[in-house]
Amino acid sequence: MRHDTDPRPSTADLIDAVLDAPPPRPEVSEVGRVAELGDGVAIVTGLARALADEVLDFASGVSGIVFDLEPGRLGVVLLGPSQNVAMGEDVRRTGRVVSVPVGPAMLGRVVDALGRPRDERDPVTDSPLAPVEAEAPDILSRTPVSRPLATGLKAVDAAVPVGLGQRQLIIGDRQTGKTSIAVDTILNQKDTGVICIYCAIGQRGDAVAKVIGALQGGEMLGQTVVIAAGDEDAPGLAYIAPYAAMSVAESFAAQGRDVLVVLDDLTHHARTYRELSLLLRRPPGREAFPGDIFYVHARLLERAGQFGKGAGSITALPVVETQAENLSAYIPTNLISITDGQIYLSPKLVRTNQFPAVDLGVSVSRVGGKAQARAFRAVGGNLRVTLSQFEELEEFARFGTRLDEDTRARLARGGAVRNALRQAERDPMAAHEQLAVLVAAMEGLLDGMDEAAAGAAMQAIRAAIRAEDGGLPDISAGDEKLTEDARGHILATARAALAQTGRGDGADA
Repeated sequence: MRHDTDPRPSTADLIDAVLDAPPPRPEVSEVGRVAELGDGVAIVTGLARALADEVLDFASGVSGIVFDLEPGRLGVVLLGPSQNVAMGEDVRRTGRVVSVPVGPAMLGRVVDALGRPRDERDPVTDSPLAPVEAEAPDILSRTPVSRPLATGLKAVDAAVPVGLGQRQLIIGDRQTGKTSIAVDTILNQKDTGVICIYCAIGQRGDAVAKVIGALQGGEMLGQTVVIAAGDEDAPGLAYIAPYAAMSVAESFAAQGRDVLVVLDDLTHHARTYRELSLLLRRPPGREAFPGDIFYVHARLLERAGQFGKGAGSITALPVVETQAENLSAYIPTNLISITDGQIYLSPKLVRTNQFPAVDLGVSVSRVGGKAQARAFRAVGGNLRVTLSQFEELEEFARFGTRLDEDTRARLARGGAVRNALRQAERDPMAAHEQLAVLVAAMEGLLDGMDEAAAGAAMQAIRAAIRAEDGGLPDISAGDEKLTEDARGHILATARAALAQTGRGDGADA
């Protein structure tokens, strides 16, 4: 029995309230179906309002990107294993584009192209998301490249310099040391404050693990973001990986930081894009690549640069692989025309045990010379001439022709300079140490030494220069000329170091 004083509403009152309440707003949701399925791609029907680059969620938990918009069907690139997707399963729109976590929480992490952890640590959940595709900054927001990015490699910093905000291509055949140059450049940023991003595209897991181990050994992993899309991952992840790396870089550059992005490598990226395009039945063009492959890489690399108004810079080091030294292939020529220069690694130099195998005759930097220290600029010009003359004479001397004293001396000097450019992996050198070694070689202090003797002599010179306090760091990093007094100081220090190692004859040559 209900008392009149009971404050609780009766069942009849509750029913009346429900009946009098406005009806809930209907939710309209488009649901598509998987009509066709391929290796890394799917054809979806029933989503007439889907947009280009929109993310779709499959009932199996895999996501995909709308790649092709055709009447009555969508070409979708899968971002997960295609074997997990079933024919006829439901597909729903999300109304968003592919995004990746950005910000300081990404430093020291190894993630995939979507920002999901691959280092057995917790997911990155407290970072903002940024779309992987973004418009490149316009010309008015850019400033000239005017500051050097030291790679720690004598052959690069002296003859093929890189500036902050430059796009410098690393190109060469397989097993010529392309990744080693990129990793050594990252290791050389330890005390510079430059944020580094290493993006592995289509690389084997063990190769990426070696890079991560080198970064840990060089105490640079905490200053680096590693984005890995391996050859065992879905092709869609390899396709978006470099764009995700650029988005992470842009978040740091917007805070005024300098960022170095290594894209290793864009040959795999181009092949992945070709694979996806052919599976989606896009018309093939030269070398079976689709016609927009140039735009695919151009819109990626144009996001790098030196920016003004308090923004930082993004320096891009894309890597591309050639076959049989063919620089005129489709993808290499595309990337050469997009970038600001190239570091070419020659297999011929590899066969002569010349590491890094930088061919200074083919390598060029169209921008970095303006950012190079004047002391390096003075040495680098003579370096190219000396090596060029040496290579011509070396070819001539192979015929067994009798040589005069001047020719033999030039051969000895060229051989000494080539030895001076040798450098071990994971051993980047400070700028003043590079300058001292190169000046000593150009002045003949290493003439007549074999490879082992030259290596020991260079180590002695480096140790002596590190112990000196003659202002060399300021000269090698600033805009001061290499004066005769500074050159004399370098030579005196080098001669003393060689004398202590028993190389006095070489020092007096």
